[in-house]
Amino acid sequence: MTLKGINAYKKGNIKQDVAHADPHKLTLMLMQGALDRMAYAKGCMERKDYEFKAEHLSRATAIIVSLRDTLDMEAGGDISANLYALYDYMLQRLIDASVQNSLKILDEVINLLSPIKSAWSQIPESAKQEAYEMQRQKRQAAV
Repeated sequence: MTLKGINAYKKGNIKQDVAHADPHKLTLMLMQGALDRMAYAKGCMERKDYEFKAEHLSRATAIIVSLRDTLDMEAGGDISANLYALYDYMLQRLIDASVQNSLKILDEVINLLSPIKSAWSQIPESAKQEAYEMQRQKRQAAV
């Protein structure tokens, strides 16, 4: 009973955070969500709880697909192309981890995503504002 209340409270906070987040913060939240789901999947693998392992890996996969598919390939150039390829690799490795019940492969994906999240969190505010302004101008020019 108490756990349901705590989970409902956390979901409410997440919805509020998403509603007020800028694109940079949303990306960080997605990355953290993927890392959390992979950590939960590891615990499920260790406990041989295959139903919830599959659920958590499915959610992690969906998040990584979203991260991959929202890359701005035009503006990002080589960086976006490299990230796209890396996200594709992570997706394949998540499938491998699931099929093989491999904690080692899951750790590999976590170790690939963690530094990307860390680097993303260190982007200076001035660079974020510059990027938002460029996007705003791009949208206005398209209208």
